[in-house]
Amino acid sequence: MHHPIGRRPLLAGLGVGLSLPGLLRSRTALAQGAAWPSRPIRVVVSWPPGGGADIPMRLAAPAMQQVLGQPLVLENRSGASGSVGAGVVAQAAPDGYTTLADTAAGAVNHLLIPGLPYDFATTLAPVCQMVKSPLLCVVRADHPAQDLRGLLARLRERPGQIPFASSGTGTATHLAPALLLRQAGLTANHVSYRGGAASIAGILGGDAEFVFSTLPQATPLVVEGRLRGLAIATIERNASLPQVPTVAEQGFPGFDVFDWLGFYVPMGTPAPVIARLQEAAAAGMRDPLAVKRLAEIGMIPVGNTTAEFQAFFTDQRERMGALIKAEGIRVE
Repeated sequence: MHHPIGRRPLLAGLGVGLSLPGLLRSRTALAQGAAWPSRPIRVVVSWPPGGGADIPMRLAAPAMQQVLGQPLVLENRSGASGSVGAGVVAQAAPDGYTTLADTAAGAVNHLLIPGLPYDFATTLAPVCQMVKSPLLCVVRADHPAQDLRGLLARLRERPGQIPFASSGTGTATHLAPALLLRQAGLTANHVSYRGGAASIAGILGGDAEFVFSTLPQATPLVVEGRLRGLAIATIERNASLPQVPTVAEQGFPGFDVFDWLGFYVPMGTPAPVIARLQEAAAAGMRDPLAVKRLAEIGMIPVGNTTAEFQAFFTDQRERMGALIKAEGIRVE
């Protein structure tokens, strides 16, 4: 939906008085919203191609382009748990022509990366949550553990020795096993990779024993019989792998950790522009082909309002931030 924004509430929210310069700025912002976009829109995806950030944006792009009347140009800028790409957008002009697609890591990188020159909460404005990405605990098909209890028993026998992979320090793929190990009273050796595909390669190559992977990365290999799925980290089982029980079912009631993809713009982008981008993003997540393809790889389209995404982001930042502080997690 396109929500009209009154000039007085907009200015009051920004702490701008109704002086003549304030009114002129407001008119300029509204005029930008009306004329915008007049050229292609850059989407910086802060993770590598083919992963849980890249795939949903590529699926959403056709419907988003129809709403916006301009092409989306996707650009993968990965590194440092998504903070490289996010930093590019944090420094961009707040005109709606440079946007960001980033995962759950964006909510917590300020706690993990020393000297990070920006903070999501103050430099990037939420537009829309694109998807929820359940996580699947997988091991190589020849691994001795047949279920989660078997894996935990193995960890208990060799405290702190067994390596587990993640797609980056502080990502959901790191925080899910960190929370599980904390609740189980166990320790393991974290090996951080640069993206989901690299972490799966680490499992297949024998450099790590288990990973909580996003489903687009893991599901095809489970279906092929190269990986074994031990547990889904969300409350409900996943329709794409209904035979795999949840972590909660296997002795950890209420366990619910997932990755997610958010769509952002630089702080200060005019509210009418954000509203147009949200409208486009939500349309992308309703597109029948996108919905079908996302279901096939186990991802759940969200496409919520900007206010809903802001509330969700704040909650995730607080909850996952508490875990990071309790565990003393830092980027090595």
